Amino acid sequence: MNLFLVILNMSITASYVAIAVIMVRFLLRRAPKIFSYILWAAVAIRLFTHISFSSSFSILGLVKSRNKTGTGFMEFVPQEIGMQKNPVVDTGIKGISHFINSSLPMATQVASVNPMQIIVWIGSIIWITGVAILLLFSILSYLKIVVKVRTATLVKDNIFETDQIDTPFVCGFLNPKIYIPTGMSDHELSYILLHEQIHIMRLDYLIKPFAFMLLIIHWFNPLMWLSYALMSKDMEMSCDESVVNKMGQKIKRSYSTSLLTLSVNKKSLLAGSPLSFGESNVKARIRNILTYRQPSKKMIAAYMLVIAVLVVGCTANPKSLQQSPQISSQSINSEYFMDKLMKNKTLYVGNASKVGGLTSGMPQPKGLEWNGMALQTTAQPYGVTFNYKINDSNYGVKEREINSEVFYRNSILLLSLIDNVDIITYSIVDSLGQNNGKDKTFTFTREQADKLFGEDVRRYAKDEKSLRQLIDRLDKMHFSETNNTP
Repeated sequence: MNLFLVILNMSITASYVAIAVIMVRFLLRRAPKIFSYILWAAVAIRLFTHISFSSSFSILGLVKSRNKTGTGFMEFVPQEIGMQKNPVVDTGIKGISHFINSSLPMATQVASVNPMQIIVWIGSIIWITGVAILLLFSILSYLKIVVKVRTATLVKDNIFETDQIDTPFVCGFLNPKIYIPTGMSDHELSYILLHEQIHIMRLDYLIKPFAFMLLIIHWFNPLMWLSYALMSKDMEMSCDESVVNKMGQKIKRSYSTSLLTLSVNKKSLLAGSPLSFGESNVKARIRNILTYRQPSKKMIAAYMLVIAVLVVGCTANPKSLQQSPQISSQSINSEYFMDKLMKNKTLYVGNASKVGGLTSGMPQPKGLEWNGMALQTTAQPYGVTFNYKINDSNYGVKEREINSEVFYRNSILLLSLIDNVDIITYSIVDSLGQNNGKDKTFTFTREQADKLFGEDVRRYAKDEKSLRQLIDRLDKMHFSETNNTP
């Protein structure tokens, strides 16, 4: 299940990059297609690895998601979502996130397994099944091609001819071979062979199968299917442009005619094969060949600079997410012990030792003495009550002198660090523990905290950096005793 969630987060990240590449690809539609082809490397990197470097220039900085770790991993679906009482995902788009979260089931306390655990488990099974089916499909595709060309005749070098195919292609991983159909004229053969040789020179015979394997892993994402199709199209068009550059502008019409002829005569290789080139997008390729003009050296240099910047921007994580600026020590209350807070965060309020450990890591109100706590775990809403009494030396303290802000700040931290708690209550009595009119109660609920921050505060418990961000935000707030809001 963990692997499935990692893949899911990588796929969401790659989706944003793919959208950016598609938009840039449209803006660069008049540029040589080799630059669009290179841009797809950014999507491949995001699909291949879940760790990346950080940069102040990142297109993912536009994604308004706070649910990330401090290890370079863009996390939209939390790894512990199956254990959350109220499962929350953050796609980076508020409307979509709200729609998804409203449909996610809450944890069932009487059940041994949370509904989200079952959903994630079913999702992982479906994902693995899809991967297995597509992997089998690609193997059968390869075997079908091998069977078709097993009787091919060597023409020269790595070029083979056979009457079992109707379109040229490159096949093989270690020693790629060019297979051509019989009956091609000499002038057609010169264009087509150069086209396939360029594929081999650029290692397209490895790149395309690798891209197809990434597609298999992320098969559930429609944007990845679109990206694969557009990448294949850019691959072919950029190869066509290289042929024109090498053989001159005069071959455009005859080269286009050759492509059209092959398209008309073509029957089919196994659809979706990651091993063959040139069997699709003929109309778009011909249009591109006829309108193509080789740019000047200055334009090529400019395009290269733009593409390099875009690739970095697409593969980098936002710096503020991964390496947030060091928070000033003055903005962090020195009485917060981060090691205790991170060590004692817990999924259940019933874990008294953890809850007590959290309390010991937070600042205690002045003039009050700890008097134990009571846990409410028998029925929802789950809560915890922290009891305090006024010190003998402060027996005359007036109710209005009690600093309520520390209670509200600590409450939000506890709601962040205790996954299933709903209500935090602080009860204060006099030094004798009697109710003589001096007692006071402060209460803060999860609903209030989430409304105050506009998101689930449990997200800040992901790591120490996130928790420091929460404390820093709390440090800048001032709470009203009447409505518990800043």
